[in-house]
Amino acid sequence: MSYATRMAASVTRTEQVYEVIRSELLNGVLHPGQKLRMVEFTERFGVSQSVIREALTRLTEQDLLVAAPQRGFRVRDLSIEDIAELTETRIQIESLALRLAVERGDLQWETEILAAHHRLERTPVTRDDGTVSEDWSCHHRDFHQALLTGCGNRRLESVANSLRDSAELYRRWYWVLTDDHQRDLAREHRQLKELALARDADQAIEVLTEHIDRAPSLLIAYAREHGVDDLAPPTSHDRA
Repeated sequence: MSYATRMAASVTRTEQVYEVIRSELLNGVLHPGQKLRMVEFTERFGVSQSVIREALTRLTEQDLLVAAPQRGFRVRDLSIEDIAELTETRIQIESLALRLAVERGDLQWETEILAAHHRLERTPVTRDDGTVSEDWSCHHRDFHQALLTGCGNRRLESVANSLRDSAELYRRWYWVLTDDHQRDLAREHRQLKELALARDADQAIEVLTEHIDRAPSLLIAYAREHGVDDLAPPTSHDRA
């Protein structure tokens, strides 16, 4: 096997390992603060430690894991303070971007919102096993990005997108840990689409604020009730 072929195979395996661990992180299989053992992953995936380390390092760069010298990797802790600060910042930044988008957005902006919302509305939120669909998650991100693209400020968009990505792990933990599955997300997204297209910035921002704040508020309430040092997702028996 040539060097190029071996390198391509290594990249493919790293990507596969990365995708599996990322999915487990985002769907609550790996819980807050859990230590990740390299040996267990190498045995499980049948790959070298370098492949595992590369995948875990990539997840650390996305703020899903924490790496400590001589102590390896662990899942990010569930921090009430961090959730509150991140949510406050997201609301301020996304509200500003949405207001500018409503003022500056053109026909192309409106078209992109309609297309993104159509894809989102036609995609089921969960899989058969109750976990969040990755397709829905991607369309959800695309819809919120489409709302803000009309702001005409790429730096502002970049900050908003980065903050939203940082909130993804908390958003998934909210889905796994809290009992809010009767929430009408489709209605919330429909309202955001209609208000943005109607150029009603004040009402759109009010709906967006409630939309952003609901998940972290419930997650914080859960953390305060159960304690942040000993959290794990409910088992299938608990859910039943």
